[in-house]
Amino acid sequence: MEMMIRKASVCDFVVRIVAFALTLMAAIIVGSDKQTKLVPIKLFDSLPPLNVPLTAKSTYQSAFVGYAALSLVVEVVIRRGSSRWLLGRMIVMVDALMVGLLFSGNGAASAVGLIGLQGNSHVHWTKVCNVFTKFCDQFEVALSFSLLASLAFLFLLLRPLFTLQITH
Repeated sequence: MEMMIRKASVCDFVVRIVAFALTLMAAIIVGSDKQTKLVPIKLFDSLPPLNVPLTAKSTYQSAFVGYAALSLVVEVVIRRGSSRWLLGRMIVMVDALMVGLLFSGNGAASAVGLIGLQGNSHVHWTKVCNVFTKFCDQFEVALSFSLLASLAFLFLLLRPLFTLQITH
């Protein structure tokens, strides 16, 4: 039994490292995502278009990276400390909160990304990903990393359910 607990603890630690790396990569990619293009803007039909430099950039920095790093530290404390029960329960509760926040944040980012990709003719929002292709491609990669991190945190919550021994 002690061996199974130790393996589960090592598994949790590895998954937390993966989640930290994924959230860190997503934050770095989004934080450094910037592209400037000359965009032709037509003011009047009788005049030639005016080329205006426009910049697409993101100032988002992930708080989830900080949580992922903090949860790694807490995981080490849990493995060595005497207050395993309380810290373990607290980290599970905060993991559940992070899963909800990550998935809802990813959903919102996906919705905004979809508007950037397809536009919205009903409110006259034009597509921007056909102009800022590099920006949108980097955003897509960052969103993919964030989704994988969400799945890693979800795995941390569900892993104990897979290891339960059901007796009749």
